[in-house]
Amino acid sequence: MNLKKYFLIIFLFTELIYGQAIRNYSNEFLNIGVDAAAFGMGKAVIASSNDVNSIYWNPAGLVNVEDFEGALMHAEYFQGIGKYDYASFAKPINEESTFAIALIRFGVDDILNTTELIDNQGNINYDNISMFSAADYAFNLAYARRLPIKGFDVGFNGKIVHRIIGDFASSWGFGLDAAIQFQTDSEWKFGLMLRDITTTFNAWTVDEDEFAKIQNALPGENQTEPETLELTKPKAQFGVAKSFHIFRDFNILTEIDLNMRFAQTNDLISTSFISIDPAFGFQIDYINMVFLRAGINNLQNYTDFDGGTSTSIEPNFGVGFRYKGIQIDYALANIAGASGTLFSNIFSVKVDFSYFR
Repeated sequence: MNLKKYFLIIFLFTELIYGQAIRNYSNEFLNIGVDAAAFGMGKAVIASSNDVNSIYWNPAGLVNVEDFEGALMHAEYFQGIGKYDYASFAKPINEESTFAIALIRFGVDDILNTTELIDNQGNINYDNISMFSAADYAFNLAYARRLPIKGFDVGFNGKIVHRIIGDFASSWGFGLDAAIQFQTDSEWKFGLMLRDITTTFNAWTVDEDEFAKIQNALPGENQTEPETLELTKPKAQFGVAKSFHIFRDFNILTEIDLNMRFAQTNDLISTSFISIDPAFGFQIDYINMVFLRAGINNLQNYTDFDGGTSTSIEPNFGVGFRYKGIQIDYALANIAGASGTLFSNIFSVKVDFSYFR
């Protein structure tokens, strides 16, 4: 490809992006996170993530996978109304590079469809009630490689996004993440994760017949079809981690992350250009077999009913156990945060297949 064609493609891509609405919040299910161990640390793992779950947190960490690794996670939100599932697999290509795949689903099933409950004559017919699901899917494919510069690793994560709202609408989209990790000789770790660097998009298809059934449900509301293309703004996460030996067979891992959106939000630090939500977590382990974790995240400013301002914090706790290549983790997350008492129980399993060879 010659230089003129290259610049033409860049120009057309830029015009496409700026010709559409870029949203501050889009594909939010991709911001939930994966792995109960990470949730237990308040999701502060950008610098320290070094296993199959790095495909989500920081793809550069995949280079630390020494053999086949697989992971599964299940979580329920809003007292079981929302189901969140995740599966991933990673395998080294050689000593310098690794690839991984992952599938994420967040869905609310068995939603009552009452759009045809009342007919044109005003009669109620309960037989016309049906059920549908609203589900979000993401398929991830990642690649990580060690750089010639000592301590530096890079990773990339491509994602295909598919979203379904019953028979009403569906969408397909694509995005790309890029990340880097650096570790010093003194065990300090640094990580940078750039999400949606291509402004991840979703192209929606709306069923006109289904939309017509609800178009005039509320006079003056929902009169026009929604936009069919939504773009997700890029985000950045930066983390610093350090491991310490406490005494005998006990160790501790600590990390602090800065989660950054390029928009004004309710995050603890918020400006018209960037908003920053800090997260902190730690993990104490005994001979790398038993784990105790805690962390805080989602520090948000909000306005009280009396007009004053307050800050909410979500504490998280977790435990884990590893034995002969199998690690089971549990986290109690979203405690006393934005979701109030609707805390989340999160379970995950990770398997290192090298123990079974």
